Amino acid sequence: MSSGYYKYQLTIDKFLDSGETVFPTREIVYTDKRRYTFKKFAESAKILANALKKIGVKKGDIVGVIDWDTDVYMHLYYAVPMIGAVLHTVNLRYPPELIIKTMLHAEDKWVIIRDDLIGLVEDIKNFNPNIRFIIYNDDKEKIKVDDKTIDFWDLLQGEPKYDPDEEGLKEDMMATLMYTSGTTGNPKGVWFTHRDLVLHAMAMGTISRAPPVELTTRDVVMSLVPMFHVHSWGFPYVALASGLKYVLPGVYNPATQLKLIANEGVTFSAMVPTILFMILAQPDIDDYKPYLKNWKVAIGGEALPEGLARKAREYGIKLYSGYGLTETCPVLTVAYHNSIVESFDEEKKFEIQLSAGVPIPGVKLRIVDEEGKDVPRGKIGEIVVRAPWTTREYYKDPEKTAQLWRGGWLHTGDLGYIDEYGYLHLVDREKDAIKSGGEFIPSLLLETVISLHPSVAEVAVVGIRHEKWGERPVAFIVPNGQFDEVEMRKFLMKKVEEGKIQKWWIPDRFFVVEDIPKTSTMKADKKLLREMASKELQKQK
Repeated sequence: MSSGYYKYQLTIDKFLDSGETVFPTREIVYTDKRRYTFKKFAESAKILANALKKIGVKKGDIVGVIDWDTDVYMHLYYAVPMIGAVLHTVNLRYPPELIIKTMLHAEDKWVIIRDDLIGLVEDIKNFNPNIRFIIYNDDKEKIKVDDKTIDFWDLLQGEPKYDPDEEGLKEDMMATLMYTSGTTGNPKGVWFTHRDLVLHAMAMGTISRAPPVELTTRDVVMSLVPMFHVHSWGFPYVALASGLKYVLPGVYNPATQLKLIANEGVTFSAMVPTILFMILAQPDIDDYKPYLKNWKVAIGGEALPEGLARKAREYGIKLYSGYGLTETCPVLTVAYHNSIVESFDEEKKFEIQLSAGVPIPGVKLRIVDEEGKDVPRGKIGEIVVRAPWTTREYYKDPEKTAQLWRGGWLHTGDLGYIDEYGYLHLVDREKDAIKSGGEFIPSLLLETVISLHPSVAEVAVVGIRHEKWGERPVAFIVPNGQFDEVEMRKFLMKKVEEGKIQKWWIPDRFFVVEDIPKTSTMKADKKLLREMASKELQKQK
């Protein structure tokens, strides 16, 4: 006899329901163009879900999105997976040929694209004439490419009727697909289920209440992690689940972002260090100081240089770091205060907040040697992890999947160590590690020490081949005013005397550049920097 038990599915529509039920008047804001209450947004997302079905989007269809951080994208974060289709968040920062390559690999059947990116449409159609396009204009003007093209705004009509049981929606269905940054070889496809997204968002919501973040339902979030990059670290889901007003900045522009912080009362943002650097470099930054003193910022993607962190602190910005990968949905660790650190003085807490942090609930993390054995605390090794939301595989790539999951642990390819308080510290990517005379030089630590010099705006350290030592470090510097190499070497020798670095870590060369090239995820492109350094040194021989 049936017990009447209902198996509750962890699907993302539950966040939509929570938002409209518990926080119906909370807002989602898209720059100065449009705003929605949570209730209105939930209704609109359900209307869109039904409309997508009516035009022929089916369960399992891959739906590509080419857009910046807009209200349209926010709708699609929910509506596409809610009908059992798969949201492919196309990386807009890829060159056009790589965009097309990933879309062909994903086998996108539908593409939603904004009108100012319409030049890509013909290129895509040349490779796959069967792809259907949905196009929109920010000002809701009609756009028509051909008879098969659908105007996005025409879809937001009808009734917001939606029942996940009637849809046959299950938590183990694929919900999202994205591609890694591709800094070594071609980008690899990574996908996640509804359950992955829900568990990740719930863990994020739990730790967001811990110091130094301490988000409440009165906070206003503007994530500056693009929506095409690993779910904007989960904040579009966390916001609705936690009742946080959510601000969408559209096309990334530091001047616009500062205005939104002031006008919308933004109190929390997530970003990579480069974005923070660009915001603090704005000529009118001092005018925004009254608004920045309430601003909490989560940094990820790469290590946060101490120099940049201290500059941010001068404006009252409260910073902390985290760590994760595209393959891990992405967050694994966050530098919130554990029971040991919470009793430390403010300066020590500040230093701890610059680390990669401690595992968030649900994450199991180890530091291992080349044989996969645990190394002692404080010793450098590879970071390997398990979590309930990691990707199962690289999409259609069993060979690389086997490498990723060798030994039953997800291999991050990152080197790090755990300190005496239990906090993870990143040392390097394996592929970027500098091995000189058989010993590792931690480029991330070296970068953060160099960043403390007042003449340094940005810095990146890479290793180049050396006949005697195997590799030696060189540094690329974006100067803050005049850069004096002699003065820098004196500064680094003082850091040697203070025990911050070792003498043999000091870079052999300093290259002064106007800008440090970035990857599609706004990290320093160290592969390109190594090539630049090698070419420059060849010229000087």
